[in-house]
Amino acid sequence: MPSPQGRLVLVESMKKCNSSAVIVLALLFSLFLLSQIKLSSISKIFAEISTTSDQGPLLLTSRGYSPIISCDRSHWNYDTCSINGPTVLDPKTATFYAMGPTGPTRPVVEKVRPYPLKNHSFKVEPVKTVTLTSGPSGPPCMVQHNAPALVFSVGGFTWNFFHAFIDAFIPLFITLNSIAPDDPDRFVFVIADYPDWFRSRYADLLRRLSKHPVVSLDSDARTHCFPSATVGLISHGIMTIDPKLIPNSKTAAHFHSLVHETYCDRLRATLKPKRPRLLIMGRSGGVGRVILNQEELKRAAEEEGFEVVEFESKHTTPMRVACELVSSSHAMLGVHGAALTNSLFLRPGSVLVQVVGIGLEEVAELCFARVAKDMGLEYMEYKIGVEESSLVDRYGRDAAIVKDPSSMDMGNRYNIMRVYLKQQNVNLDLARLRGYLKRAFEKAKIAMLKQS
Repeated sequence: MPSPQGRLVLVESMKKCNSSAVIVLALLFSLFLLSQIKLSSISKIFAEISTTSDQGPLLLTSRGYSPIISCDRSHWNYDTCSINGPTVLDPKTATFYAMGPTGPTRPVVEKVRPYPLKNHSFKVEPVKTVTLTSGPSGPPCMVQHNAPALVFSVGGFTWNFFHAFIDAFIPLFITLNSIAPDDPDRFVFVIADYPDWFRSRYADLLRRLSKHPVVSLDSDARTHCFPSATVGLISHGIMTIDPKLIPNSKTAAHFHSLVHETYCDRLRATLKPKRPRLLIMGRSGGVGRVILNQEELKRAAEEEGFEVVEFESKHTTPMRVACELVSSSHAMLGVHGAALTNSLFLRPGSVLVQVVGIGLEEVAELCFARVAKDMGLEYMEYKIGVEESSLVDRYGRDAAIVKDPSSMDMGNRYNIMRVYLKQQNVNLDLARLRGYLKRAFEKAKIAMLKQS
């Protein structure tokens, strides 16, 4: 007879054996059940299970993983879609086809306009719709790329200098640093609505942002294969880069530096004014927001000590010409408008004086005030009085549209803003403005010393 201690050891050993036997029996029973399920049923189960890899959402099939299409349509101003695996592009139909096995599920088809104004109706410059589909199979591949595709449109409003940046280049900068923060220049740009003038004017900046040649969705008839594709650009809003929403925390200052390095750096050594230079951004024609007494403004600025240069930015002005003039200046003054986009060429510490017409306070802040501060500029704002606006002559000083813009029906916002933007010119009160010119001159002197 075993001792009491021996009997205890024997009991414990039997418990362990019984537990192991239960596990083995459970496994055998599970294998038996699985053997009764048809292979087609397994395939169906697998096809309906989705998982995630380091490349994004994937579809699990009986033959392995195959790419699926995923879209983010949760934002008010933009949509993005992607194929997270090999894909072939047919430019003739603006369609990306997923390549490889997709399982027995119904084909996924998504359509997206790759422009960050998704709900806008473009009457002048339409934006092409791009299709992504998981079936049927696409055409044979003619050009093989080893880098992923990033698809966007430069239609819409990008003929306007301001919109070229808020609808294309700033969203492009955000997108690259959001989806590939460690290697943002690795994408092949596939550009829709890509006119020759845009290609030539912004070629340097496009090359700076990608090390690969651009594929035109309009003129290239060859099919192209990519390891993956993203369609659409991420936007944080008008002239906004929010570092909290970007994995590598890029800011407007980083974008400002990128623009400078692209167009301005090699010019600095040869451009050294002897006193602070003020650049007055002029406007002419029927575009509105013209400075009616610009000659008197120029003389007043010269009397305060500035070397004054007048510049009217045109659609055809080469970027390097604009950069040469702006980056050699220490201050810029202009009425709110697209021409102030040239402030991207000012060096950090330089002064931007935005003249704000009546009814334009909100857009002035949105479009240029915030980003100027984010780029390290010395920002000043001159809000005109009622008597400085030409709207007094048209409507009378007691009209609500003149004396109380906030009371206007914003349900008719488009037409109301056209009044403030297109019908309004300014006749500056130079006695009041001189105080701003004095402060701008002092700031510009500091900038000149730091930049020399």
